[in-house]
Amino acid sequence: MFRNYLKVALRNLWKSKGFTAINIIGLAAGLGVCLLIILYVTDERSYDRYNVNADRLYRINADIFFNNTAFKDDATPKLLGPTLVADHPRILQMVRLHNPGDVLVRKGNDHILDHHQVFADSTIFKVFTFPMLAGDPNTALNNPHSVVIDESAALRYFNSTDVVGRTLELGNDNVLCKITGVIRDMPEPSHFHFSFIRPLNDTYNGDDDWLSNDYKTYILAQPGATPAQIQQDVNKTISAHVGQELQQVLHASEADLAKTGNYFHYPTMLVTDIHLHSNLSGELEANGNYLYVYIFSVVAILILLIACVNFMNLSTARSANRAKEVGIRKVAGSTRGHLITQFLTESVLVSLFSLVLALGIAVLLLPMFNQLAGVTLHPNLLFSARFLPFLVILVVLVGCLAGSYPAFYLSSFQPIQVLKGRTAAGFKSSWLRSTLVVLQFGISIGLIVCTIVIYRQLNYIRNKQVGFNRDQVLVIHNTWDLGMDGTQALRKDLLTLSGVAGVTITSDLPTVGGGQYNQEGWFRDASLDAKKVIIMTTLQVDDQYIPTLGMQIVKGRNVDLTQFPTDSTAILINEATAAMLGGKDPLNQLLYRPWGDGFKTRAFHIVGVVKDFNYNSMHDQIHPAVLAVTGYGNNNWGSIAIRFSTRDVFGLVRQVESMFHGVKQGLPFSYTFMDNDFDKLYHAERQEGQIFITFAVFAILIACLGLFGLVTYAAEQRMKEIGIRKVLGAHVPGIVGLLSKDFTILVGIAALIAFPVAWWFMHSWLQTFAYRTVITWWIFVAAGAAALAIALLTVSIQTFRAAVANPIKSLRSE
Repeated sequence: MFRNYLKVALRNLWKSKGFTAINIIGLAAGLGVCLLIILYVTDERSYDRYNVNADRLYRINADIFFNNTAFKDDATPKLLGPTLVADHPRILQMVRLHNPGDVLVRKGNDHILDHHQVFADSTIFKVFTFPMLAGDPNTALNNPHSVVIDESAALRYFNSTDVVGRTLELGNDNVLCKITGVIRDMPEPSHFHFSFIRPLNDTYNGDDDWLSNDYKTYILAQPGATPAQIQQDVNKTISAHVGQELQQVLHASEADLAKTGNYFHYPTMLVTDIHLHSNLSGELEANGNYLYVYIFSVVAILILLIACVNFMNLSTARSANRAKEVGIRKVAGSTRGHLITQFLTESVLVSLFSLVLALGIAVLLLPMFNQLAGVTLHPNLLFSARFLPFLVILVVLVGCLAGSYPAFYLSSFQPIQVLKGRTAAGFKSSWLRSTLVVLQFGISIGLIVCTIVIYRQLNYIRNKQVGFNRDQVLVIHNTWDLGMDGTQALRKDLLTLSGVAGVTITSDLPTVGGGQYNQEGWFRDASLDAKKVIIMTTLQVDDQYIPTLGMQIVKGRNVDLTQFPTDSTAILINEATAAMLGGKDPLNQLLYRPWGDGFKTRAFHIVGVVKDFNYNSMHDQIHPAVLAVTGYGNNNWGSIAIRFSTRDVFGLVRQVESMFHGVKQGLPFSYTFMDNDFDKLYHAERQEGQIFITFAVFAILIACLGLFGLVTYAAEQRMKEIGIRKVLGAHVPGIVGLLSKDFTILVGIAALIAFPVAWWFMHSWLQTFAYRTVITWWIFVAAGAAALAIALLTVSIQTFRAAVANPIKSLRSE
């Protein structure tokens, strides 16, 4: 029986080659886009799952709220990890990471700037799964000045992976490090990637006090331990040690802090959740966003749904051609069940052919999608054995879903009616078909609204006044390697160049982003009273920071070390800090912070108030900030920003590079422009927006194909009516308007349903930005008008053909 169904189905599909081709192309387009989204979502959800013990591997984060100031970071106290392992049997192992940034690698007479260095405990290979190609993971980081490198670094610097025992000169002080191991490259879906792993003791050891967060701490729990139990162990340790130090430093217990709503929490997070659910200060790499994964998953379902609706519409559009076939089959003894099986077999075959074409479409579009999304997805997953069952289920599911309505609809025809030439009622009487049109265009209108809002938000970010002038600013990176004296010498040389208007030395530029600034506690008096502490972002700057970056002093003056020697302890504050300090004039007020050993304090006087500026992403509110003159703590000469006014930009860059190498030969010259750095802060949002817009366009095009099928159906059902109207003197424009009216009403209904749903989704998305555009009324009008224009354009093509047809052909049987 099945063989007969298959044979008849193939014959019917071949007989209607044009109809079959349109159906296959429509379904293939929907399936192809759906497969791309599935690849993307699968990749986003696969991060860090390469670790053998991923289900019990946690990172500890910091969540601190103190005196109305929130601080969320992925760093913890130095002693937290070792104390947890020593005190709690459920925690088997820990590793601490310290990532100071880029590293210079000497190769011959040149230095190469590498971006993937980390200092770690020797237990890193017991916590994470990093297969070692050479060396002993148990001893690789036991000795000082040792280093484990990955396979790519070994090939990059030695053209071989057999390099254990050889040496590398690392850092600007040319530390000779012995290679003690070579690991495989870390998998792409990981929240960090390192090429150089060095012993933790080879770097800054951090403070032993429990109120300093210096290290990223990961812990490995024993099998069977629940996240709640692990969190309980962490809480006990924090309460015992942080609580004691709070009493000593701030003269307040944890209970005292809790009464005022303040807290020091250290929540744990599974490493598999980091990529999609963590966006803290100091993240090792840019993470994804679970919200986009959900949105794209919904879009994939909607696109697939639109493609299935198209199949239904196109199948019913040719119902008149299948009606007599159904009547004859029923007269010959076929049951309705046999007919349903026959039609479902045809739809599953169309789904199968569509899937084959969709796989080809996905493979062809994948390189463009990778470039658009900034990912590296491989088509191998689509053809893997573990993906095959999903494809089989997808074929059957889509085939049954798309063919269900036509199968039940066509099989319901009465033989006596269809053999007399009377098929089902016209377009107006089918509420289900009208519902399908509303569904299609409701989705399309919603996607158009979302597209406009996303575009407006991205444009708003790019054009918003952020409190500093990012245009025509050249930034030289990694000037640490010049040393403080070399950096100062370079600055003097740069100021002699024609077209250079200002130069500032600092690592704390407002386009660094990601919360890569110091968060420090400042006090209103020297007593270090806990009730008067403010945790503020602290930017270390020099006296040229404000004029070079085009910032505005709204009260007081800028720091000036040449005219005011006491400005070595001068600070600037932003407007948010001034508001927090109260209505009193902040100028010449003193702020204090711990200084040196023994919990001593040092006073700093406020000389000016800077207009609020966005020193983080626009996802975050502008919080209180202090701009402290370089020298108040550790010197901060990691970057040089140069404001210029010249049309010969590349000529200026060449001059700057020459001066840079004149200070120190052999160092790599790394530079960017501040406006480009600012754009990079929102690179993820821009990519996600582009992906969404692309998918929205696909969905609208597929919806138009379905609408074309419906118009074909309506025209067929009303062909005699059109003929009679033409005989009675109706004109072509009137007939086109008559056929278009029904669709115009349905698009209007779709808009009324789509508008509130789209508003809710976009309102929720915009809430993730502290600074955002508004959703105005004209967006909905524009989306509705665009959908109506698309619908009318699609409708007019087919209705015009029906309107100009010779009425004699349609009335001949009468």
